[in-house]
Amino acid sequence: MSDDILLARAFLNRVAEPACVPLWKLVRDVGPVEAVRMIRAERVVDEVAQATAGRRLTADPEADLEAAARHGLRLVVPESDEWPHFAMSALEQAALERLHEWEHGQKTQSPSGEPIPPLALWVTGPADLASLGVRSVGIVGARSATRYGEQVAMDLAHGLTRRGFAVVSGGAYGIDAAAHRGALAAGGTTVLISAGGLDSPYPPSHAGLYERAAATGLVVSESPPGSTPQRRRFLTRNRLIATLATGTVVVEASLRSGASNTAGHCRRIQRPLMAVPGPVTSPVSAGCHALINADVQPARLITGVADVLALIGSSSDVPIGDPAHEVSADDLRARLDLLDDVSRSVFDGFRAGRAVSCDELAVSSGVSTLDVIRSLPALQLAGLVEGDDGRFRIARAVPRGSRRAGVGSK
Repeated sequence: MSDDILLARAFLNRVAEPACVPLWKLVRDVGPVEAVRMIRAERVVDEVAQATAGRRLTADPEADLEAAARHGLRLVVPESDEWPHFAMSALEQAALERLHEWEHGQKTQSPSGEPIPPLALWVTGPADLASLGVRSVGIVGARSATRYGEQVAMDLAHGLTRRGFAVVSGGAYGIDAAAHRGALAAGGTTVLISAGGLDSPYPPSHAGLYERAAATGLVVSESPPGSTPQRRRFLTRNRLIATLATGTVVVEASLRSGASNTAGHCRRIQRPLMAVPGPVTSPVSAGCHALINADVQPARLITGVADVLALIGSSSDVPIGDPAHEVSADDLRARLDLLDDVSRSVFDGFRAGRAVSCDELAVSSGVSTLDVIRSLPALQLAGLVEGDDGRFRIARAVPRGSRRAGVGSK
C-alpha cells in the first residue's frame, strides 16, 4: 500500500462526517487518490461538495497521521492487510442497497446513521482486527444500567471470552463498561469502539478502561484525532459495533436509546440480534422487551452464555482454561491490574480467612458501600472473591502468601 493511498484515506476520513453516502460512492467509483484530487479541485457533484465544503481547505492528513503517531495510533484502510474485509462484507452489501435508494431519489441522510462502510479506521492495540466478525459478540445497553444489567453483561462477557470470543462494545458507562470489564477479567480480548478521537478517551473517567482494552485487545474509532464525540457520531459508531460482531446482545435499553439504534443496524445488515429480558417494571428493559416482541426480525431471547452459543457459536464450546486452578502471585497481580482503582481498593480491604459484609468491607477498604457492591461482580468474575449467603471472602484459589493487601497495587 502506498503512502499516497494512506494520505488520501486520512484526508477523506477528515473531510466529511462518517457514513456519508455520496462521498463513499465517489471513492468507490474513482478510488481514494483521485477522489481527493476531485474534491480539492471542486470537480464533484453537489452532494459531495456540500458534505466536504466546511473542511475541504482545512483538512490536513499529514497532521492527523503525526498526531496519531504521537498517541500510538495507526490508520487502517481497506487497502491494508489488517482491514476486516469479512466483517465489512455485510455492511458493503447494505451500502449497495442504500446506494440504489440514493440514486433513485432518497437522498436525505438518516440521523440514525447510514449503513455505509468506513473509509478508514484509527486503531490501537495488538489484537487481530482482520478476523473480527468471525468469532466476536457485541454486548451493548443502557448507560444508566441497573446492578442486574451490569451483572448479566459481565457474566456474558466473561463466559463468552473464556470460550474464545472477542467482546465488542462502545466504552460508555453502564452495560458497555461492564461488558469490557467482564472480558478483561477473563483475560480475553475486548474491542472498544469510540465515537470520538482516540487521543481523548470519552468519557474521560474511562481512560483506564481504554488503556486496558488497548493493552490486549483493540480500541477503534472512525473519527480522527482531535474529534469530539457528538450525537451523530455515536449513532454512526453503533453500526461498527453491529458490523464487527458476529452477533449482538442488548442487555438493557430504553425504548429510544443508543442500544436500540445498534439493534437497528444489526437488522439492516442481517446480523444476529439478541436481547436479555428484565423486570416488566423496569424502563431500562422496555427496549429489550420490544426487540424480543417485534413482529419483524425479533431479537432472540437470551438468558445466558449457552443461548448466545446456540445462535452464533456452539453449545459444545469448552471454556478456555480451568478456573479451579490456584492463582499464582504473578497471576494475581495481572488480574488486579485489569481492574479499576476502586475494585483494587475493595480487594485490599479483605482480610484472609474472614467473610465480611458489604458494609464491613466499605469500612476496611475506605470506599462507599455502593462502590463495594459495584466492584464485587468484577472481583468475583476475576476469580479473586467468592460469596457466601450475603458475605464475601477472598477466593480459596488465591494462595495464602499472596492474600495480603497491596499485592496488585500500583
